Amino acid sequence: MEIIFATGNTHKAVEAQKALGDSFTLIMPKELGLTEEIPENGDTLQANAIEKAEYLWKRFGKNCFADDTGLEVDALGGAPGVYSARYAGPDKGSEANMTKLLAELEAAAKRGETSRKARFRTVVALILEGEMHLFNGVLEGEIALQRSGSEGFGYDPLFIPDGYTKTLAEISLDEKNAISHRGKAMRALAEFLRCLPKAR
Repeated sequence: MEIIFATGNTHKAVEAQKALGDSFTLIMPKELGLTEEIPENGDTLQANAIEKAEYLWKRFGKNCFADDTGLEVDALGGAPGVYSARYAGPDKGSEANMTKLLAELEAAAKRGETSRKARFRTVVALILEGEMHLFNGVLEGEIALQRSGSEGFGYDPLFIPDGYTKTLAEISLDEKNAISHRGKAMRALAEFLRCLPKAR
């Protein structure tokens, strides 16, 4: 089955393809000539995922899905949350986001908020033949004191999953997919798709 994935991030596409397996062929919007930014104006992860999926459905009329992921840090009241990708500003990248996160946690510690507990949360919105379906995945862990590792992307060099002593950027992609928030949501999506009648 061919399905459009609302991302321009090749790292995310590779992770998603591995999670979904060979039964599905992911198509990135740029392969269909879509070069503009897909809008995400929601104030929740679910709202953003739905908005992106609906944008693709209205544009192409093909089965599609979108995800939105946020990092929720307890000591920061759940921030950066829905603003994770643009935490340090709309034109900043992962390095700036991680620098800001560490600075905010240092400031929080000075106020007595010493917990580094955090979680990644992913919401996937699938539109299949015009019908919306939602899937979720959560990975609990904590924020490291400093960056470590060169794999992955985003906040991976700072996130240590529960039960691990390494960050997500220090483990293999296969191991990451087995435990990650996005991997869990994608597997739920894949299981749903595999259980559909063959006519679809």
